[in-house]
Amino acid sequence: MKAVLLGATTGMGRAIARQLAARGEELFLLGLAADDLAKSAADLAARSPSHTTVGFAECDLEKPETFAPALEAAEAALGGFDAVIVTAAMFATQDALEEDVELARRLVTVNYANTVVFCEHARKRLLARGGGKLVVFSSVAGERGRKPVAIYGSSKAGISAYLEALDHKFYEQGLRVLCVKPGFVRTGMTAGLKAPPFAGEPEEVARTVIAAMDRGDSVVYAPRVWSAVMTVIRALPRAIMRKVSF
Repeated sequence: MKAVLLGATTGMGRAIARQLAARGEELFLLGLAADDLAKSAADLAARSPSHTTVGFAECDLEKPETFAPALEAAEAALGGFDAVIVTAAMFATQDALEEDVELARRLVTVNYANTVVFCEHARKRLLARGGGKLVVFSSVAGERGRKPVAIYGSSKAGISAYLEALDHKFYEQGLRVLCVKPGFVRTGMTAGLKAPPFAGEPEEVARTVIAAMDRGDSVVYAPRVWSAVMTVIRALPRAIMRKVSF
């Protein structure tokens, strides 16, 4: 596999990158800060059985003009790629988003509009080579409109719908789209928040996601227990949802 990873310097993205490097996949990192990217690239090269050099380029989900140059750099370094993994996103609490309308605008733009634009760049490059894997992190927060994640969840609901449509439209052309729906995972993004039951760890999520990639799945919940949890939540009547706080 020749994989491009956006968001691999922290959290779940870093765990996925480390596990892929350990099994010898060729990687190229995209992210915000050159220093962080360089450190992560060196770490991944050390974990690779062949100590293959890991390239990187700056790419900012708030700056769509960086998308095409970053993917061009990845193609040049890898000699083409057959997988793109997107774990990068913005998160803020519902209270913070309600208080700051500009923050809310930034979050929904990054998590939906700009992520779609990045994926469109990636999709075209993958299809030009006959297909490949497009793996994008959504969230269980997008499964149902819920009070604690009204704004964040709506951005993830949008990206989930987009990924499903890509799977329907381009499957026969060789594109394998995997929508990852994590529940609460203990990462820097969730630091300071009270962990609910079934909270996961990045390494556990990474194993689940990579296994789903290998199988060619179209949707995966991580940890897997969230599939059952969200089945129950989706079935609750709206009158109940108005009263509960989860």
